[in-house]
Amino acid sequence: MIYYSKGSVETSLSAEDLRKGLFEAFEKMGEKQKVLAVPPDFTRFPSRAGELTEFTWEYYGEKLTDVLPALGTHTPMTDEQISKMYGKTPRNLFRDHDWRNDVVTLGYVPAEYVKEVSESAVDFSWPVQVNKLLQEGGHDLILSIGQVVPHEVVGMANYNKNIFVGTGGAEGINKSHFIGAAYGMEKMMGRANTPVRKVFNYATEHFASHLPIVYVQTVVGLNKKGCLQTYGLFIGDDFEVFDRAASLSLQVNFEMVDKPLKKVLVWLDPTEFKSTWLGNKSIYRTRMAIADGGELIVLAPALKEFGEDKEIDRLIRKYGYFGTPATLKATSENKELQDNLGAAAHLIHGSSEGRFSITYCPGKGAENLSRREIESVGFQWADIDEMMEKYNFSSLKEGFNTLSNGEEIFYISNPALGLWAHRDRFER
Repeated sequence: MIYYSKGSVETSLSAEDLRKGLFEAFEKMGEKQKVLAVPPDFTRFPSRAGELTEFTWEYYGEKLTDVLPALGTHTPMTDEQISKMYGKTPRNLFRDHDWRNDVVTLGYVPAEYVKEVSESAVDFSWPVQVNKLLQEGGHDLILSIGQVVPHEVVGMANYNKNIFVGTGGAEGINKSHFIGAAYGMEKMMGRANTPVRKVFNYATEHFASHLPIVYVQTVVGLNKKGCLQTYGLFIGDDFEVFDRAASLSLQVNFEMVDKPLKKVLVWLDPTEFKSTWLGNKSIYRTRMAIADGGELIVLAPALKEFGEDKEIDRLIRKYGYFGTPATLKATSENKELQDNLGAAAHLIHGSSEGRFSITYCPGKGAENLSRREIESVGFQWADIDEMMEKYNFSSLKEGFNTLSNGEEIFYISNPALGLWAHRDRFER
């Protein structure tokens, strides 16, 4: 059922618009006694989910008993991040999701179904895992709050991904990531109906239909002035609410470039991107736009680690981003990768498969990754100050820029907000 639906390529929703839309949906749902909010973490700060969570607390008050940020494999949020993102929402409501220990398994999507939808890319069952609070908390409303945007693992982020990955367990997260990597990331990004999504939808229908989940989904992107704009708010409890948001997101967050890009410069906001696990969105989201033999330069002033999880960080350091054949071979030969298929998938996602070069430019603090560390995993390294000066960073605008020497570069200020492709590499 759709409780609220508003959005278009011309729409611009203010905070008050979001508040009114959310409250209108709450009125239609009827009275609730115990509410759980599942918003994204700080890595999805532009989603407006923080404000929506605060509005939820404003509406329900003490009936909002728990806020469980959908961390997935990410590092738990700090008090400073919680305050900045969720405003006045009481700190004592927040719970940390432990993806390795704090989950229950609701059932298994059959191996034959997973094999069928992945076109035989994989052949294993998929565990339907969620944080135990969703199953055992006694809530009569679970609000899954977040942003729909193109995504490398599932095609389009959010909807039931926010539940099954954001509050999921190690096996479920690992295997879902590997399904997408084995099937082919470039065949999925920007699409709502992918093999991974089909697996999630099967899980929702067969094993999670008893959970009182309502999805609150925004569509946010950069407008022509380079400013964040909220184009849509969609609230409902079934696939249609996601489908509407995904259709709008594809119009707002996807850019088809006229020609393959020879040089792309990406900025990673230091408040959001501290690892290549997150920062490699600069690779995922641009790979279908970059020309063979092209160059991707990533300005990453806060880069201090590869994986947000210590074990995944260790595996990235050990095996590196050396392409699909090397990663699949390593996975077949090493149990530690077989037990961490999400890490294996990430290693595939983070390689250009030799098509274009990837240069990371970390900051110069004591905590930042060193040149040796960057180069050890298969990336190139460059001095961040030199690169910012060379490309006149302070004067860059979104998209194409022509430098004083006549060189053309394509600049992206936040890779998490979009997907870029050239028609030769993107099949609708």
